[in-house]
Amino acid sequence: MTEASRREILAAAAALALSAGTGATAAPADAAPPETWNLTELYPTPQAWTAERAAVQAALPTLASYKDRLGTDAATLRAALQAVSDIQRRTARLNVYASIIADSDTSVAQAQERRQLAIALFGQVNEATSYLQPEILAVGAARIAAFQSADPGLGKFHFQLADILRKAPHTLGAEAENVLAAVGTPLAGAQQIRTQLVDSDLPWPEVTLSTGKVRLDQAAYTAAREAPNREDRKLVFDTFFTAFDRYKTSLAAALSTQVQSDVFTAKARRYGSAVEAALDSAGGVPAGVYRTLVEETNRGLPALHRYFEIRRKLLNLPDLHYYDIYPPLVRLDETFDLARTRSLTLAAVAPLGPEYVDLLARSTASPWADYKPRKNKVSGAYMTGDAYDVHPYLLLNLTGNYESVSTFAHEWGHAMHTLLANRAQPYETASYSIFTAEIASTMNEQLLADYMFAKARTRQEKLYYLGQLLELMRATFYRQAMFAEFELLIHETVEKGEALSGEGMNAMYLALLKKYHGPKVVIDEVVASEWAYVPHFYYDFYVYQYATSLAASAYFYDQVKTGGNKARDNYLAVLRAGGSDYPVAVLKKAGLDMTSPAPYQALVARFSRTLDQVEALI
Repeated sequence: MTEASRREILAAAAALALSAGTGATAAPADAAPPETWNLTELYPTPQAWTAERAAVQAALPTLASYKDRLGTDAATLRAALQAVSDIQRRTARLNVYASIIADSDTSVAQAQERRQLAIALFGQVNEATSYLQPEILAVGAARIAAFQSADPGLGKFHFQLADILRKAPHTLGAEAENVLAAVGTPLAGAQQIRTQLVDSDLPWPEVTLSTGKVRLDQAAYTAAREAPNREDRKLVFDTFFTAFDRYKTSLAAALSTQVQSDVFTAKARRYGSAVEAALDSAGGVPAGVYRTLVEETNRGLPALHRYFEIRRKLLNLPDLHYYDIYPPLVRLDETFDLARTRSLTLAAVAPLGPEYVDLLARSTASPWADYKPRKNKVSGAYMTGDAYDVHPYLLLNLTGNYESVSTFAHEWGHAMHTLLANRAQPYETASYSIFTAEIASTMNEQLLADYMFAKARTRQEKLYYLGQLLELMRATFYRQAMFAEFELLIHETVEKGEALSGEGMNAMYLALLKKYHGPKVVIDEVVASEWAYVPHFYYDFYVYQYATSLAASAYFYDQVKTGGNKARDNYLAVLRAGGSDYPVAVLKKAGLDMTSPAPYQALVARFSRTLDQVEALI
């Protein structure tokens, strides 16, 4: 899962070297994959980072020289937009360095302080450029269009200008925009508090499982929840979520603050709701898409309940508890080292064509990722593509199981999306919306599961990989839609003027767990605090896009598997489009209408067909 926006890499790439940008060249395809990243490609030393931050701060006052001059002529407008673009590009690179070092070891105070400085710099850049949108609106659409006709150099800013003009009803005056920009940093405080509390300060308990003692931090929980011993799983869930429940009051205060911040911003910008503001701001996505997803997922819950009953039978259990959700339907006694993980992924994505495979091979052989879990390292996995002049960076926590292989394929799907977009688009239109961000990642996961199923030699192996495909759809579609419904509930609670508390959030989340998992799955009350474990609730209506993206990637998967080179090129064109248009429009050009119920109904139908395959085997 990605937790960062995507930026650009320079379009120029030598044919043989397949450069990912001006700052670094990908390794030969047959090189051994390194286990960690080389951050000197960003800045040679921390002192160099500090010097660049100071240089950016020193350059900020120059942006003010364009204030009240944007309507002078086309050349002035172009110079102003280019100056802002250059500053944003440098600031994004600074943030990549600061954030990934901070995530590498959350106990290092200096690294956390550096991240705070990077976040503060974003706020300063926003303040320095807050006049831009109100002034462009004041210049007016007709004069802006005349400037664009007169100066071809404004072409790369066309979509940015069109989007600013579209948002006229939600753009305030210069003074009010400056205030909103200034409060950006304090409004981000809730997320930082939650990150520090959970990743650094929360005391993780130690449990004794049948296999020995385990310090049950987030990475260990992810591995231990699949334990074959049912008593171990129960102990893991009881212990892990009790640790969160002890802090539910503080964590609820942080999340409530985040929700209040979202509602405040939506009201300030004259939106009808926080969900409408978030979707419109993040790519002009109609708010109806969110509600359609939730409605269609709820209609598709009988298929999910059917899956849980099949799971119970295959695990040979008298009943099914929530802690029985994660073990594979059948066991696969196999481990995957980094080299094999990479080779399987490369083989699996062959349907996407030789250019895709070659670029992925060279990229995964380069020191662009940090793969191994360790104490105080942030859990989970993500890709950040914000370092325009360098290349994507990836943080993972591989443990050697098949889920780690799937995570590898997923995160490198994000990286490939970034690489392809940035080779096809200029900086100003390469950064793609989160709405399309999970398409490439989940496409890779589907191709991997398909490849592993095709290569499976036994009935057990086939069941295992079908189970992994079912889990992809359960976890990425159904589970994320459940998260989306919870996020909608807590925002609507605040919008009604009601309060949020730890107990109240527990009650809301527990009710959703019971609805989504059906009457035959036992939901123990201890897992009601699982909401506190999910960091994505701090990202302002982010999680629903996992579900919509999986629905979209399932559509393109079917197209690629049956439609030949033309269908493959149609899919890759979506990735190369980057942020050159609104995401719903990008997908519609490729034949997919995400505003209709059809994509979500099709995903539920595919889930049911996969269940049919499993039942046929058993």
